[in-house]
Amino acid sequence: MYVPKHFDEPRIDVLHALMRARPLATLVTWSASGLNANHVPLHLVDEPAPLGILRGHVARANPIWRDFDAEVETLAIFHGPDAYVTPSWYATKAETGKVVPTWNYAVAHVYGKLRVVDDASWLRTQLEALTVHNEAAFAQPWHVADAPADYVEQLLKAIVGIELVITRCIGKWKVSQNQPAQNRAGVVRGLQALGSADALAMAELVQRLD
Repeated sequence: MYVPKHFDEPRIDVLHALMRARPLATLVTWSASGLNANHVPLHLVDEPAPLGILRGHVARANPIWRDFDAEVETLAIFHGPDAYVTPSWYATKAETGKVVPTWNYAVAHVYGKLRVVDDASWLRTQLEALTVHNEAAFAQPWHVADAPADYVEQLLKAIVGIELVITRCIGKWKVSQNQPAQNRAGVVRGLQALGSADALAMAELVQRLD
């Protein structure tokens, strides 16, 4: 990924926060037929520090867990908020006219060696951890134990665990750092006026620059 210095986000705690807030990752592996991409929710475990481990599961019918090169790094891409930025929001548009549209976004690229875990006990623990994390915002969170035991056992047989021990992370926060303060203020106002969840989240990232 091309990362100009002013868009680089090297702080592991910030990248971890994105992984937790938006756990659906694009998981890119090298298969017998070339690059393969799957979309898999991954749960971040802090240990081993400082980078941690990503854990998840895929359907047993999904060839990813059989057809990948264990010697080639796997890439998990976590997508943060993104938003189109119109030059009409820039104060300098009226001053010079030398403005163009762009797209703001935040992403984390996470690398490591993929490992398959075909173990029912491990899978249950992983499912429970993932569920607790994703259900935390609900007033009445659902638990794995809420489902009939025989039903859960049946489903466990239909999935396979995957684990990615993180070896390196690259973060790119393209959030108007290359614009003067008056243009950033215009971007914040414009995004807030749009009012969508991504627009408001991006407005907050831009505001943090000031």
